[in-house]
Amino acid sequence: MLSYYITAIVCILTGFVIQRIYSKEKLRNAKAISIQGIKWFALAIFSWGLGALINIILISFFDVANEDKVIVSLGVFFSLINSLFILMSIPSIEHHGKRNLVIRIIERFTNKEVFMIFGGILFMISSVFLISFYSNSQQDASNNVIWLIDIPISLVVAIALLQELNKAFRKRGMRFMYLPTFALFVMIVIAVTHRIIPTEQAAEWMHIATWNMIGVIASLSFKFLFILLFTILLYSWKLLAEKEEQQSEFIKLKEDNQQLRKEQETLLLANESHLDTIKNLKSDLNQQQKKYEQLKKDSAVELSDRQKEVLANLGICGAKKSYTEIAEAMNISVDGFQTHIYQIKKVLNISGSGGKEQLITYALENDLLSYATISCND
Repeated sequence: MLSYYITAIVCILTGFVIQRIYSKEKLRNAKAISIQGIKWFALAIFSWGLGALINIILISFFDVANEDKVIVSLGVFFSLINSLFILMSIPSIEHHGKRNLVIRIIERFTNKEVFMIFGGILFMISSVFLISFYSNSQQDASNNVIWLIDIPISLVVAIALLQELNKAFRKRGMRFMYLPTFALFVMIVIAVTHRIIPTEQAAEWMHIATWNMIGVIASLSFKFLFILLFTILLYSWKLLAEKEEQQSEFIKLKEDNQQLRKEQETLLLANESHLDTIKNLKSDLNQQQKKYEQLKKDSAVELSDRQKEVLANLGICGAKKSYTEIAEAMNISVDGFQTHIYQIKKVLNISGSGGKEQLITYALENDLLSYATISCND
């Protein structure tokens, strides 16, 4: 019961706080894919807390035993829901590396399609296990069997999460976080393994109290590690957002700087007698130039390898193919391709109806065609 209370209090409060962060970021028009990740992360945490709260109510007010089939079934249900929410949040973890296979598959579908596919697969698997679960008269054996629904999915999610977190931390120069991410994976493996080993068999190895304590510690540890690691990622994402704001200020200062240069040239050609005016403009220009150079250094435009690949493919095939055709050639969804285009336009400050042509021109002028992965000869 103690583990239920701790999980309910910590996870519900944490989920609520993160959901508030999501609402605030949405109001300030933050990057869509990032705030979606915050939402799914909050729901994943909240589902843990809600499941624990329901267990507390059933055990405390309805005298349902901790090993009752209802408790076990609800545990499997909320674990599966949590796995789904975690899968939905992983694509928002930004890095330059290649995505995990599971994440690449998820990115090909919309959120609605992912829910339908995930739900359909679980319904088919669960039907078989639930029939066996509720028809089996041996309580301990059936309790262990039903967890087989959740364990493969939990392990797949854990592997995908481990890979994506390590790539994200490597991108941010935080390789020292590899150990906590590996510890998270180990705790998940211990927790899921603990569920399928019968109590009678575990009693042959160690005292039952010790065995139960291992399960509780593993379960709580991986939840808290999960919250900690995603909170660190969320904080680093905020720093990236602040850098984007600096970049916007840099672009504005660049435009102001260019305007000052034009005014200076006009005054020099118009009347050499306006030396005092020119001197003042030079002073302003020097100050702006220093600030511009500093912001240019702090806010240099950086494109990820994936964004360079999209630009290169657009530069090669943009004049011949539509976004849909290019996305199909790259084996990604149109929504995913459009998201990359949107992010690239935002980074390069490109807008208007001629955005596609500007992107093609940028790719050609900046020698990005070497990153192309498709051909337009067919």
